[in-house]
Amino acid sequence: MKNTPKLTAEDFNRVKSNRELLDVISEKKIPFSKVKKELVYEEELRNLQIELVKLQHWVAKHKKRVAVIFEGRDAAGKGGNIRRFMEHLNPRSSRLVALNKPTEVERGQWYFQRYIKELPDLGEIVFFDRSWYNRAVVEPVMGFCSDTQYEKFLLQVPEFEHMLYEDGIVIIKFWLSITKEEQLKRFEARKDNPLKRWKFSPVDKKGQELWEKYSYYKREMFTNTHTSYCPWTIIKTNSKKTARLEAMRHVLSKFDYDDKEQALTNLNPDPNIVMRYYRSVIQND
Repeated sequence: MKNTPKLTAEDFNRVKSNRELLDVISEKKIPFSKVKKELVYEEELRNLQIELVKLQHWVAKHKKRVAVIFEGRDAAGKGGNIRRFMEHLNPRSSRLVALNKPTEVERGQWYFQRYIKELPDLGEIVFFDRSWYNRAVVEPVMGFCSDTQYEKFLLQVPEFEHMLYEDGIVIIKFWLSITKEEQLKRFEARKDNPLKRWKFSPVDKKGQELWEKYSYYKREMFTNTHTSYCPWTIIKTNSKKTARLEAMRHVLSKFDYDDKEQALTNLNPDPNIVMRYYRSVIQND
């Protein structure tokens, strides 16, 4: 019987990076496809996170203001994406915004008011885990706003974002696109995992029942709020890890930061995963 090639203790002692370990696996022709895939992901993630740290230094140095918005159906991967983005960033100049439902006082204010105070300061990057776009999809689907409030929002949001754009705030809007089948699979995984069970809510369950209604309001949102100065970018997220890497590449590709040319990985996003909404003829959701 032919002996299967194996990694030795000597192999592990002499490698100094995932890339070198991959080279050894390749040289020995060891059939570790899943291991290779995971090692490639970890190496790419590390290299992209190094670039994000460089970008953050540049944003602080030049006093830029950057807001990255993550929208999408429940379980599309918004939180997981944001965690990888922020993992090695300086918390003094980066923030996560994940607002609860509005208070009684906030419900009496202009809709955008509670979001304005969360916008980035000079030299800061802010990540929104959902945003003012709650009113574009979730609220009308679930009946949390009136038709008048919804229609007023669609009229005001392009003007609101244009004011932010004119004032120098860079807004990157992501829609994380997931299939109905993949969403259900992730919901089931949440219920089975005690560490993730808290994520599952009655609203999640409604997401499957009201799938087509969500789709309708999503299309209306794109039609009314995709602009040249603040476009929507769709990320296909059935593969969580691929989506994380490609979202990072997209953000990094938008800035001419210091030492960008020294990056150890490709910074151009895959156009089959990342695209403007009107280019995505066939979307996951």
